[in-house]
Amino acid sequence: MRKVAIFDIDGTIFRSSLMVEFIDALIQEGIFPASTRKIYAQEFERWLNRKDIYQKYIDKVAVAFMITIKGKDFRRCKKVIKQVLAFHKSRVYRYTRDLLRELKKKNYYLIAISHSYKEIVGEFCRELGFDQFYGRLFAIGKNGKFTGQTIDSDMIDHKDRMLKYLVKKFNLSLKGSIGVGDTEGDVPVLKLVDKPICFNPNKKLFTYARRHGWAIVVERKDVIYNF
Repeated sequence: MRKVAIFDIDGTIFRSSLMVEFIDALIQEGIFPASTRKIYAQEFERWLNRKDIYQKYIDKVAVAFMITIKGKDFRRCKKVIKQVLAFHKSRVYRYTRDLLRELKKKNYYLIAISHSYKEIVGEFCRELGFDQFYGRLFAIGKNGKFTGQTIDSDMIDHKDRMLKYLVKKFNLSLKGSIGVGDTEGDVPVLKLVDKPICFNPNKKLFTYARRHGWAIVVERKDVIYNF
């Protein structure tokens, strides 16, 4: 039985948000209107000025995508994904990049679960050598256009359930397992693994990790701090 390692993507491996970069590219290509940014502009400004938390901004970005993707042609969007990854694929954190390489050599089964759109998550994770990757799925109609509906989002919203399912499906072992996350939403899945790593955690996850003696790693500029 292979040991398993599970990773979040945005802000944990990728030094940004795949969804944010995807929306920006869709706007640049004229597929999304520039007015899309107005949906999350206030939350972005508040986060930028450190008046509110990052999660509120990202949640509004997800709302903007859900609203605007309806009726857009899948094939055109797929081309934009390839452009985004060609430009951003190397913009990763050194710590998690090197950890992935080390675990790959040790034959860990690597799983990524992200709230970003599965198509762009997949393109990104293939480059890094993940065995399985999951993201949010959006329905596509017979006309090849997005319907605006999501598919099977429950498992993405509950990463602990997803991990249990995958361990059983692929006959994996949680003994010696590793998990990496950055927000309190990752706590349920981090509680399942032998070695939880809180990487660049937000305040709620940092507080929880300190209370439970979990590893905390912060990468800032060219320095990696271990708590």
